[in-house]
Amino acid sequence: MRIQRIGAACLCLAVLAGACKKKEEAPAGTVPAPGPVTTTAPATPAAVAVTAVNLGRGVTPGKTVTSETTQFGRNDTIYASVATTGAGNGTLTARWTYQDGQVVDESTQSISPTGPAATEFHISKPSGWPAGKYTVAVMLNGVPGQQKEFTVQ
Repeated sequence: MRIQRIGAACLCLAVLAGACKKKEEAPAGTVPAPGPVTTTAPATPAAVAVTAVNLGRGVTPGKTVTSETTQFGRNDTIYASVATTGAGNGTLTARWTYQDGQVVDESTQSISPTGPAATEFHISKPSGWPAGKYTVAVMLNGVPGQQKEFTVQ
């Protein structure tokens, strides 16, 4: 019985000695093999781009039209919501023209979106719009973009 206790004690000491053994170091002058290297460049946001022009008689607080239409009455205020994506600074211009190309109104707004956004333009004429076909053309930084045709009845 005593020999078994001595044997068990020796076995425990051997296990403990192995667990406490100092980790072997690589011989001097060797360099450990590098692990996989991953570099991730920060994503560059896409430049601002016009994605849609929608017309209506009103806009939400988020500057989107409440009910899209291309048919207006003579005394309506006509709203254009210009949807953009991307990030950056720029200027949006809305040029409203009558059927013969006569400019009815033109206005410009500075924008600096950081993702999808909407910008609102509108025109009104208290004395009433002449019946006919109209177009709103949107330019981003002076470059012609999307346009939308509509009718006043």
